[in-house]
Amino acid sequence: MDTSIAQFTKGERPRPGSVIAPLLYLGRCPDVPYSYVGRPPPGMPADGCDFVAHPVVIHDARDASGFLDLDRNGFELWHAPTSVRDFLDEEEVESRYVPELVELVLRATAGRSAHVFDTQLRRREFGRPPMTLGGRSGPFAGPAGRVHVDYTEASGARRFGKVLEGRPLPRRFAIVNVWRSIGPAPVLDTPLAVCDARSVLPEDLVATELRYPDRTGEISLVRHRPGHVWSHVSEMRRDEVLLFKQYDSDRGVARFVPHAAFDHPAMPPDAPPRQSIEARVLVTFP
Repeated sequence: MDTSIAQFTKGERPRPGSVIAPLLYLGRCPDVPYSYVGRPPPGMPADGCDFVAHPVVIHDARDASGFLDLDRNGFELWHAPTSVRDFLDEEEVESRYVPELVELVLRATAGRSAHVFDTQLRRREFGRPPMTLGGRSGPFAGPAGRVHVDYTEASGARRFGKVLEGRPLPRRFAIVNVWRSIGPAPVLDTPLAVCDARSVLPEDLVATELRYPDRTGEISLVRHRPGHVWSHVSEMRRDEVLLFKQYDSDRGVARFVPHAAFDHPAMPPDAPPRQSIEARVLVTFP
């Protein structure tokens, strides 16, 4: 399949509709928040804080997809066909998908260079248990159902040094997430919601330790505020991607986009569990 850049198109057809669904925000937290990825040590709770489900209006981003802007809203929808046949094949993802992502992200951001440093397969668990930050089963992680941003001010800056070790910090760099459905049918089960960066205040974001067996990372969990403006893309197809900001060193543009998976209230009972792939891409700018 030809995957030339000419096939990438920003925006899609309008499709009106909004839903009301609960999103899990950070609740009571007596100390520095933390969450264990995997089994916690004996005697330790998996989470050092509570989570509270707040019903929110989640707009259909297709209504305004052609007007969304990464640097203003923090997210965009793109028509972006892929030549990948099997996303479970790591070699095919590396040889085919990574170059496609580089081409797409450079087109979307007008960046100088793009470096794909992480890909993650996710699938909604059968029986749809309560969602966390995404436990793992085989090649798939579960969907991350808590409102969060993958990076903080500090961990976003540290990520540059890990991806491009030894290089000096450029004038500007950003981390962009590229989210794609990899199922055979449009996503009806557990879509991804993203929050307009313009509606997020710095005090909404709470630095949180993400504790792995061999290391500790830092993300932001999010406190609820009625002014948050949420969107999702209805019935996303395999030939579409949602791009959204995880970090941007430029303080004059959209920098952090809270996001979370949610169970769609109008999901058909026989809808297949959502399967998706997400990639984190570090972008440098002229």
